[in-house]
Amino acid sequence: MKSPTPVEIGSLITRSPDIKGGSPRVAGTGVTVKRIAGWHSLGMTPKEIASEYGHLTLAQVHAALAYYYANRAEIDADLAEEATEYGRLLKEVQKGSPA
Repeated sequence: MKSPTPVEIGSLITRSPDIKGGSPRVAGTGVTVKRIAGWHSLGMTPKEIASEYGHLTLAQVHAALAYYYANRAEIDADLAEEATEYGRLLKEVQKGSPA
């Protein structure tokens, strides 16, 4: 029986300046490391993330989390920037709607 071809771990995460603003993402998908880290911080396990988003393998989710933990400052800064922008937009929408 032939054993499966090994996967190079470094091939699971990629960056392209023209896709997702150059954010690190799971290769072959539009799912960013930031998104997976966010789901994980909300309490989802890697297995739950892979099950919920069926086009992701457990290996891809673990690779994204490994990338996150190796580059935590960068990803956390992106998450904080996203949260700040969300808060700003929410306030803007609330100002424009009747109380």
